[in-house]
Amino acid sequence: METFLLKNGEKVFIREALPNDAQQIIDFYNLVGGETDFLSFGKDEFTTDVAAFQTTIQKTQQLQGSIMYLAIANDEIISIATIDSPLKKRVQHVGTLGIVIRETHTGLGLGKKMMNELIEWARTNGVTEKITLLTREDNETAIQLYKKLGFETEGILKKDTLINGTYYNTLSMALLLQKN
Repeated sequence: METFLLKNGEKVFIREALPNDAQQIIDFYNLVGGETDFLSFGKDEFTTDVAAFQTTIQKTQQLQGSIMYLAIANDEIISIATIDSPLKKRVQHVGTLGIVIRETHTGLGLGKKMMNELIEWARTNGVTEKITLLTREDNETAIQLYKKLGFETEGILKKDTLINGTYYNTLSMALLLQKN
């Protein structure tokens, strides 16, 4: 899809996920789950088996309102960005966004780049009119980026996450897309 340089000069390639990426994606999720507490899963908690995840990727490729992008540097996944939309007609115009970045590659412009790729894809896919996301209320760096990109707070889910005996609130945010 596209090659670009991070702020540190590292070359990154962004492309759509393929079924044969399944094992590497599972490994990535299990790794990053141990790098931050801002995700909905921890280290080694992504337990989907390879065959099932290959099927998930295949289904995602077939859906007009869903996408999974990989950012790759030095033959390793450094970020995954997704939009998932339901099949139900009444709500398929709403896509749920998820983004994960390796700790080693945060603060280098990758999050903004991946978010912009998803937003542009959503604007042109013919289905998505609203993008939603969930983030922990104390994830200030991510929230600043989301707000810069036009996302607004829609609500707070109280005590939505429990990590090591501590409850955290979750912020629900959304971006309404302009129809061209």
